Amino acid sequence: MENQACIFCKIINHEIPSSIITENNDFLVIKDIYPQAPIHYLILPKRHIINVKECTSQDVSLLGNMLLLTKELSKDLSAPQDYRIMLNNGYSSGQRVFHMHLHFLAGKQMSE
Repeated sequence: MENQACIFCKIINHEIPSSIITENNDFLVIKDIYPQAPIHYLILPKRHIINVKECTSQDVSLLGNMLLLTKELSKDLSAPQDYRIMLNNGYSSGQRVFHMHLHFLAGKQMSE
């Protein structure tokens, strides 16, 4: 179910333009407009979920597929094919858009 006020739902519905990396039935992957690394993608589930705290056991497949999608994205990286994934849950953790999304970052040495 989508949230009509959610900016990510609008991007998923192609109401707002974005730089699309890939798309399938469950996810849209876009370039982050405020990149923190040379490669910074956002993996957006097409179903509106606020964050992991809202997930249930029915979301296990979605969450697993979201992680496996990072493996597919890494195949297009030059060597080394290392990357960082990050998922913020709640405002104090850094979440600013309340539609669950996974950050995929690569292309530079990451600090601790």
